[in-house]
Amino acid sequence: MKEILSHLKGDKIIWALVFLLAMFSFMPVFSASTNLVYTVGAGTTTAGYLFKHLVHLSIGMCALYFVHRMPYHRFRAISFFAMIFVIILLMLTAFQGKTIGGANANRWVNIPFVNVSIQTSSVASVVLMVYVAQYLANFENKVITFKSSLMWLWAPVFIVVGLILPSNLSTAALIFVMVCMLVYVGRYPIKYLAVICATGLAALMMFFLVAKAFPSVMPNRVDTWLSRIDRFTAADHENVDVYQIENAKIAIATGGLSGLGPGKSVQKNFLPQSSSDFIYAIIVEEYGMIGGFAILFAYLCLFFRFLRASHKAPTMFGKLLVVGLGFYIIFQALINMGVAVELLPTTGQTLPLVSSGGTSIWMTCISLGIILSVTKKEEEIKLEELEKEEKEKALQELLLKHMKEQQLALAELDAVNESDGNPMDAVRNK
Repeated sequence: MKEILSHLKGDKIIWALVFLLAMFSFMPVFSASTNLVYTVGAGTTTAGYLFKHLVHLSIGMCALYFVHRMPYHRFRAISFFAMIFVIILLMLTAFQGKTIGGANANRWVNIPFVNVSIQTSSVASVVLMVYVAQYLANFENKVITFKSSLMWLWAPVFIVVGLILPSNLSTAALIFVMVCMLVYVGRYPIKYLAVICATGLAALMMFFLVAKAFPSVMPNRVDTWLSRIDRFTAADHENVDVYQIENAKIAIATGGLSGLGPGKSVQKNFLPQSSSDFIYAIIVEEYGMIGGFAILFAYLCLFFRFLRASHKAPTMFGKLLVVGLGFYIIFQALINMGVAVELLPTTGQTLPLVSSGGTSIWMTCISLGIILSVTKKEEEIKLEELEKEEKEKALQELLLKHMKEQQLALAELDAVNESDGNPMDAVRNK
C-alpha cells in the first residue's frame, strides 16, 4: 500500500477526496440507471451502465495519474496550439448539424474509428483556462495594454464563448465568469475588465433579443435554454413545463434527514436525467440531508485545498492554473446542486466525478491532474529545501566534530608538554 501511495504525488488530501467521490458515484449511478433501462428503454441491463461508468472513471483516473506526473510548466508551452485546435473543433461541432432523437445535438463530435462522442465545450473550458493562465503569467511583472490584450486574450475567449453559447448557455456563461475571475486574480487592470464585462453582457442581451425576435433562424438548443430562463423567471408556473424540477424537489422532500436508503429512490423513474444533471436530487432522496450535506462538504474541502494550493504555488502560472481549473470544478458542482433545489434555472451542468458521463469525467480528471502537478512541484521544492537543510546540518556537525578533535589534540599536546617541562610553555604563556 505504501508503495502504491508513493507513486501518487502532490496533495494527498485532494487525492483522498477524489477517490472518495469517485467510489461513492457508483451507488447513485447504478441506482439511477434503472430509469434508463426499465423506463426509457435505452439499455438492456443496469450492470451495463455500471460497467460503462467504471470504464469512464478508469480512463479518467489513468489520465489524472499520467497528467499529474508531468511538470505543469509543459502545459504553458502547448496552450497556444491547443487553443487553435479547440477553436477548430468547436467550429466543426457547431456546424455539423448533428441530431440525437430528432433534437439538435451540436454539443458533441464523433471521434472517427472508435465510435466515441466527446462534448467539445468541456475540452474547451480546460484548454481556455490554461491559455488564459499562461497569458497572464507572461505579464506578471509587465504592464498589460488593452489593445494587445484584446487580440491575444479576449479574442480567443469571445470566440470560444460565442461558439458554445447557441448550444450550451450555462457552460458559456460559466466559462466567461471563470475567465473574468481568473484575470482579476492575475492582476489584470480592473478598468479594462469592467469594459470587457459590460461588452460581454451587452452581446448576451443582443443575442437574447435576436433569439426572441427571430426564433426560426436559431438552433433549437437556443429555444431550450430560453424556455428554461422563462420558466425560472415566470411568476405563474401553470403554463410552463416544470416537469424535471418538480420531480427533483419531490425527491429532495421525500429524502428527509436520513433518506430512503441506497437504491430505493422513486423519483429516478420520473427524472429524465437522473444519473447526470439531477443526480444530486437522487442522492438526497436515497441518503437524506446527511448524504446531501456530506457531498457538499466534500466539495468545500476540495475548495479549501485548492485555495491552499494556489497560495503555496511556486509560480504565478501555477497559482493561476489552480484557480482557473479548480474553482471551475467547484462552481460546476455548486451549480448542479443549486439547480436541484431550484436556486438556479436548469442548466445541464453535471456533478463532477459523481454524475455519469464520459467527457465531463475525463476533463475533470485532467484538470485535477494539472492541479496535483502544481502541488507536486511544491512538494519537490520542500524536499529540496529539506535536503539542503540536512546537508547544511551534516556539514555543521562535521565542522563541529573536527573542531572538537582539534581541541582534544591541543589538550593532549599541552598535557605532554607539561609532563616534559618543555620550555616552549613559558613562551606560550607569555
